Amino acid sequence: MFINRKAELELLARMVASERAELFVLYGRRRVGKTELLRAFCEDKHHLFFIATLSADGEQLATFSQQIWAFTHAETPPGFSFPSWEAAFRALADLPGRPIVVMDEFTYLISGNKAIPSILQKVWDERLKNTQVMLVLCGSYIGMMETEVLGYQAPLYGRRTHSTLLDPLDLPSAALFFPKYSADQQFQAWAVLGGMPYYLRTFDDRQDIFANIRQHILNSQTGELFNEPRLLLMEELREPRNYFSILRAIAQGNTRLNEIAQASGVGAVNMISRYLDLLQQMRLITRRVPATEFQPEKSKRGIYQIDDHFLRFWFRYVQPNQSSLDLGLTDAILDQRVRPDLEHFAATAFEEAARQHIAWLARQGQIPFLPEKIGAWWERDVEIDVLAISRTERQALVGECKWSIHPVGVNILDDLKQKSQQLLQSGEIIQLHYALFSRSGFTQALEIRARDEGVALYGVNEIINNAAT
Repeated sequence: MFINRKAELELLARMVASERAELFVLYGRRRVGKTELLRAFCEDKHHLFFIATLSADGEQLATFSQQIWAFTHAETPPGFSFPSWEAAFRALADLPGRPIVVMDEFTYLISGNKAIPSILQKVWDERLKNTQVMLVLCGSYIGMMETEVLGYQAPLYGRRTHSTLLDPLDLPSAALFFPKYSADQQFQAWAVLGGMPYYLRTFDDRQDIFANIRQHILNSQTGELFNEPRLLLMEELREPRNYFSILRAIAQGNTRLNEIAQASGVGAVNMISRYLDLLQQMRLITRRVPATEFQPEKSKRGIYQIDDHFLRFWFRYVQPNQSSLDLGLTDAILDQRVRPDLEHFAATAFEEAARQHIAWLARQGQIPFLPEKIGAWWERDVEIDVLAISRTERQALVGECKWSIHPVGVNILDDLKQKSQQLLQSGEIIQLHYALFSRSGFTQALEIRARDEGVALYGVNEIINNAAT
């Protein structure tokens, strides 16, 4: 099952249609669906799909060489290999028609041979840029792709014709994996798994959320996702133990720099900062600041959050209970740790979904101004879940989210209006618009008042059923 990725497929189709040499760089975290995207695109086209491994450089070259030879020959001589990477890259210029050449896991090649980007740059400049080849470089190590392929000092800098950092699927797209679930269940699955297609495929919508969590995440013997974050992070990080401690601290609610340092026990604040910087480069965490701050790097109100929902879930419920789960206490952890806390856990994801929905509405021109930033806002003990703001137009949209079994009433609107008055005090914002987001609908009194006052009301169905981007 291949879902969405419309924008990326359209970009790839435009590149094929250009009939000029194209060098496309696709990168993103593991499990985000890069390979599946490229396979779906190449399915009905004449292509060469090379997937690098961790094997020796000579073996990689031989495999790549044999695929190049097989592009135009029925049989490949046993043991055939071009004498060098330069010769292999030059051979791409002789492929007929509009050849699509995918080099997946390109960072594995760089790890085995640091000269490969320089060699490719030389051949691109001398031969390939004047052909009709469409070369796709794909990689999962985000930091390496950005420094060794896209960076200003990288040999290939300036050669790419397009590049895309592939993000996880949004909520409306993730919900399509579970057609048998209600909107409420679809949201809960996304809250636990996030937008990684590999994770979404593991859940079965013929079972409820907790049965899936038990079988696929908490079961130490057969759960496909039980060790997933551990294996992925150990592959990418040199000191996984310290990073694990930091991610666990954040998952447990320690979001400020000094709180993370104290809870993780890793070291002083300056040492923690270096670890956090790398986790941000890997797109595993985000440093959030209030949406009113237009110089976030200088803000002293930054808080850290794990971006990936499944990592957030795993470090909250699996990693701290590893020993108990290894002893087979799966049901006890599910009933005593996960069930009582999952509603609170899902509430954070509901706020994220609300902000994504406002961004989607803005792209459709369905909010009354053009926002410059969309996020949240907090000041001491006051917090606003959703804030879309335009200093140019001096307008803002403020929203409150309630992931509760009870319908939202007029008291929530009154509280939101009272909190948001602080945004007007500086004089930079002179007009406010209001929105409420609810899991369980709204009271009749609130619906009447919202209609009279122009307050937007959104339920889970509205958020899930918007057009997937």
